[in-house]
Amino acid sequence: MKKLSLRTRVVTGAVVVAALGAGTFGAMSASASSPAAAPAAAVKADTSNRNLQQTTHLTVAAATKAAQATLDAAKKENQRVSVAVVDRDGNTIVTLRGDGAGPQSPESAVKKAYTAVSWNAPTSELVKRLEQAPNLKDIPGTLFLGGGAPVQVKGASVAGIGVAGAPSGDLDEKFAQAGVAALAR
Repeated sequence: MKKLSLRTRVVTGAVVVAALGAGTFGAMSASASSPAAAPAAAVKADTSNRNLQQTTHLTVAAATKAAQATLDAAKKENQRVSVAVVDRDGNTIVTLRGDGAGPQSPESAVKKAYTAVSWNAPTSELVKRLEQAPNLKDIPGTLFLGGGAPVQVKGASVAGIGVAGAPSGDLDEKFAQAGVAALAR
């Protein structure tokens, strides 16, 4: 066996000592930072509290049902589209890219859904508002083209469905409305 130089032995020893020290410190830190779990306290919601607000959100199952109904409506007309369903806050719940849909369509669908839920109106109506307020199109995350439809409960927007990929915004919006209608069944 080859004899190691003094320098090699000192460096190797220092590395070993440092590694052992770090491991011991880490183990001690880990055990010190995780005290015994306290029993979970029961939280009682006070529904009469005026500081609380109840909201309505689509479930993932409902959003998926609407998205699939949208794709099915498009497929019946031989259209290749993508569909997105967003919640009332504009967060994407589900996005489905139809077979053969263009690469830009998923992102456009999300933006149309976001726009529809934000203004609680179909995006085809919002396009008309651009004549009076052209700066609307500069709001990040929005897309003022036909193809977005709000999902409403008692007149309030709780979700948005956006469709992109058909040759016209009118077709995109027709398919989005099929998704909205599926939620009523």
